[in-house]
Amino acid sequence: MSTQGSYGKLFRIILGLILLVSAIGDGFAKIRLPALVGDRMVLQRDVEITIWGWADQGETITLKFLGELYHTMPDEEGKWEVEISPKKAGGPYIMEVNEIVIRDILIGDVWLGSGQSNMETPIARLTEKYPEIDVSNNNMIRYYKVPTQHSVVEKKEEIAAGGKWYSGTASDIMNWTALAYFYAQKAYEHTNVPQGMVIASLGGSAIESWVSQTHLKQFPELVIDEHAWRAVYDSNNTDVTKDWNAFDWNDKSWETIKVPGFWQENGIRMRGTVFYRKDFELADSLQGRYAKIILGTLVDSDSVFVNGHLVGTTAYMYPPRKYPIPAGILKAGRNNITIKLTANAGNGGFVPDKEYKIELDDFEIDLAGDWQYKIGVDLDEMNRYRQQLKNMKTVGSSLYNGMIFPLKNYKVRGAIWYQGEANAGDPANYKQLLTELINDWRLLFDAPEMPFLLVQLPNYLAKPTEPPLNSGWARIRGAQLNVAKEIPHTALAVTYDVGEWNDIHPLNKKDVAHRLFLGARKVVYGEEVVSSGPIYKGMKIKNDKIEIYFSELTGGLQSRGGQLKHFAIAGEDRTFVWADAVIKGNTVVVSCPNVKNPVAVRYAWSDNPEDANLINKEGLLASPFRTDEW
Repeated sequence: MSTQGSYGKLFRIILGLILLVSAIGDGFAKIRLPALVGDRMVLQRDVEITIWGWADQGETITLKFLGELYHTMPDEEGKWEVEISPKKAGGPYIMEVNEIVIRDILIGDVWLGSGQSNMETPIARLTEKYPEIDVSNNNMIRYYKVPTQHSVVEKKEEIAAGGKWYSGTASDIMNWTALAYFYAQKAYEHTNVPQGMVIASLGGSAIESWVSQTHLKQFPELVIDEHAWRAVYDSNNTDVTKDWNAFDWNDKSWETIKVPGFWQENGIRMRGTVFYRKDFELADSLQGRYAKIILGTLVDSDSVFVNGHLVGTTAYMYPPRKYPIPAGILKAGRNNITIKLTANAGNGGFVPDKEYKIELDDFEIDLAGDWQYKIGVDLDEMNRYRQQLKNMKTVGSSLYNGMIFPLKNYKVRGAIWYQGEANAGDPANYKQLLTELINDWRLLFDAPEMPFLLVQLPNYLAKPTEPPLNSGWARIRGAQLNVAKEIPHTALAVTYDVGEWNDIHPLNKKDVAHRLFLGARKVVYGEEVVSSGPIYKGMKIKNDKIEIYFSELTGGLQSRGGQLKHFAIAGEDRTFVWADAVIKGNTVVVSCPNVKNPVAVRYAWSDNPEDANLINKEGLLASPFRTDEW
């Protein structure tokens, strides 16, 4: 044998072994874990940990972790889950789920970060501003970016594929988003506990896309008619009816119709598509023979299947239907014909006084008589449903369904929400939407006191020369403040001094992370720390001046950089002008010589209030506010 022949034989043997091993591996691959459960993940400390997945029926799942052994079985849908007893911070560890080994697991605090593009800002944009990023060497912080997945109606059980956990080391760090990195670093430095950042965000997304339909019911324009959507979806989705032409499709529940005959005389008053099915018997001697099916004239277009095989199709009503049935299709015993008949103008059917039969050598099968039928698409009904879906472009929940709902079993310490830019053009409902989002997620994660750390919108666009009558960005900030004041276990990071007037994606995410973690220290870790600047509490009109009162006054009021700025005052005419503002004890007294009878004050109430400078002793900015509801 030649050397070349020997190599060829050896190659075939090796290839055969590889295929055999692969086949054996596939045979044992009966367990699937969610994408989020994998190497380098961080699990939440001090709570019961849920590990879940899917498996074949009858498969026993054995999970080993930190010396403990857990057993379970999948339910009827193939889903299983295991509750692991609470663990202290630490790692790295391994976990075994049957033959699957998950490595380099840490236990610490897990944060769910969400929102739009400022939550998404890639860390690569910040390396010049923060050179320490390039030499990051922290394996105790981890990051997972949830891939984008929209789902209009269906709540997905699994996030989209493609994500993985990354560490905070230099070789991984370019995969991070900026705010997640700085927050994880700050949290780890303070707690000395591993930190996991799970980021589910999308640039340009509106808040309503992150809220479930159940929590949007008070906003009709954001709620989809699920019945109408499913009907239209089904009519456009060939997968719904693709199996109706199969030989073994169960048509027992279908109705009966006479052939030949038109739809209307059989009570079908619609335009669209109807499927017809009929069984017939063949003797053993006729099995596999070539035959011909003759279907007279059909209105309008048809596709004809014999035992699941397409044997002919015609796109309009006039030609006679004579289709060959190739040899090998017909069976001994039961056979089936399925006809997909479409009449877009209505009243489709089989034209009377025509031949409807199968010719098989000198043998004929009469196809006239009773057939089973089912409506596939009713175009009139579809048009009515489409009219009900005029709000398809405005409905919410698609990102909740695709990116938040699948995370429900993954325990987290709290959520970080950085969003609002996309809603600044229509801010009226933002406070209620943010309230619903918080309540919604707390319900989903079964955590009624789940902490929420909110980033107030930074400054953006040109600084105003006169107090604006209206500002969408200011109203979003006001809504964010009111939510933080009213909903327990929330904290607000005020950031109107770290933005960039000409860039909606400011680079200073480090200060944002610092202020967020101040809120976490108080709300999450229960530390006695000042985490907020002055918060508007009330006002009192005294002659031609208005006194403003504040909460969160630890250390008293101060001005950062001279005279107080960005206060505006208005009288009954509702015209705001810049005002003089002076700190007196724990109040700010606001006035203007041209406004003799003031009724309202606004502070930092514009798209870009960068020069607003009221702070407390700790240097934390007062949140923007207005005393009016105009």
